[in-house]
Amino acid sequence: MPWFSKKKSDFHEMLHAQSEKVLQGLDALHAWAAGEGGVKRGKVKEVEREADELRRILIEELNQTFVTPFDREDIFSLSRAIDDVMDYADRTVDEMEIYEVKPNHYVIEMIDILRKATRELSDAIRLIQKYPNIALEHATKAKACENEMENAYHRALADLFKGTDTVYMLKMREIYRHLSNAADRSDEAANLIGDIVVKMT
Repeated sequence: MPWFSKKKSDFHEMLHAQSEKVLQGLDALHAWAAGEGGVKRGKVKEVEREADELRRILIEELNQTFVTPFDREDIFSLSRAIDDVMDYADRTVDEMEIYEVKPNHYVIEMIDILRKATRELSDAIRLIQKYPNIALEHATKAKACENEMENAYHRALADLFKGTDTVYMLKMREIYRHLSNAADRSDEAANLIGDIVVKMT
C-alpha cells in the first residue's frame, strides 16, 4: 500500500510542479515585456525547457505506472494543456524578436491575465485530491480569465486597426493571437480539472 500511495501522490505532485513552472515562465515573460529588473528573453526560454522536461518525466512515469490517482487520459491531457500555455508564451517572445516589435500595454495586460489563470490552475491542482470542491472554485476562476482575455484581445485589435501601418498591424495581430490561444489552453486545463472533480465526487 505505501507504494500505491506514493504513485498516486507522485502524479499529483508532478502536475502541480509543472503548473508552478509555467507560472514561473509567465512571471519571467511579464517581467521581460514590462522591462523589469533586466530580465532577458533567455530566461523565458530556460523556463520553457525546464517545463518541457517536467512533462517528459510525467509521461515517462505515466507509461510505467498501472494505477493512477486520476484517469490516465485526464492526466496526460491536463499536462499537455498546461505545457501548451508555456509553449505559446515562449513562441510569443520568439515572434516579437523575429518581427522586431516591442511589447505594448495590451501585451503586458494579456500576459498578466495568463498569469492569473495559471495561478488559479496551480491552486486547483494543489487542492484537487483533498479539497476537490475548492479546487473546482479555482478552476472556475481560471475559466473567467479566458473571458477577460477575449475582451482584452478584442480591445487590442480594435485599437490596432485604427493605425495605418499595415505590416505592423499584421505582426501585432499574430502576437495577440498567440496570447489568446494560450488563454484557450488554460481554459481547456480548467475544463479538465472540472472533469476530474466530477469523476472523483
